[in-house]
Amino acid sequence: MLTERSARVAAAVKLHRHVGRRRARQFLAEGPNLVEAASARGLVREVFVTELAAERQASLLATLRCPVHPVTERAAKALSDTVTPTGLVAVCDMAETRLQDVLAGSPRLIVVAVEISEPGNAGTLIRIADAMGAGAVILGGHSVDPYNGKCLRASTGSIFSIPVVTAPDAPAAVAAVRAAGLQVLATTVDGETRLDTADLAAPTAWVLGPEAHGLAAELADAADHRVRIPMSGGAESLNVAAAAAICLYQSAQALGILS
Repeated sequence: MLTERSARVAAAVKLHRHVGRRRARQFLAEGPNLVEAASARGLVREVFVTELAAERQASLLATLRCPVHPVTERAAKALSDTVTPTGLVAVCDMAETRLQDVLAGSPRLIVVAVEISEPGNAGTLIRIADAMGAGAVILGGHSVDPYNGKCLRASTGSIFSIPVVTAPDAPAAVAAVRAAGLQVLATTVDGETRLDTADLAAPTAWVLGPEAHGLAAELADAADHRVRIPMSGGAESLNVAAAAAICLYQSAQALGILS
């Protein structure tokens, strides 16, 4: 049984940090739902499990085609980034997803989320995009690492169902999306076009920014249209996940994506 001091566990613990994930091109998936979803994509390379978790997840473990290492409870705690560890953690390979490959598939709906620093928002946005049938999520600028543990949990496994691309150069990513034939719509609080009057029948890339600062002027001005979501009451703005849910639902309806 491996302890928290074993070399294999120590190597996996380094994946809690962004720099460790970037160097290894691997990440940690914790809990049965994420492990099962990652396994379905063929991304799981090894699994660490406590005795209790092994009993509870025996059927899942039986389906895995990778090394399964029994670990102590203390090792499981070191491998976890949650308050209550599940006792089941997998080391997974990152999916190699490039923007040009996504665009080659002629997607009709894409999300470009720029400077999203809160992992919970990023994960929820990925989940929403998956539910609305989007072709990809592009995390632009200095956005959170999508393989951050909190982001993974907030996505509830959708990160394994929809391509997620990181694009440090957000303007270049938007330009590439437009060159692929998608109209670019930017969400802003002062947009000249109301969402309920926008033409959403064409393939669309929604560009969204953080609630606190909104989109940079360079990106908002580069859009084909700046779109605002009509609101009443005292709220001045919506967080990025809420705005994405509203805009993507409208687009999915107009494009006939939803069954």
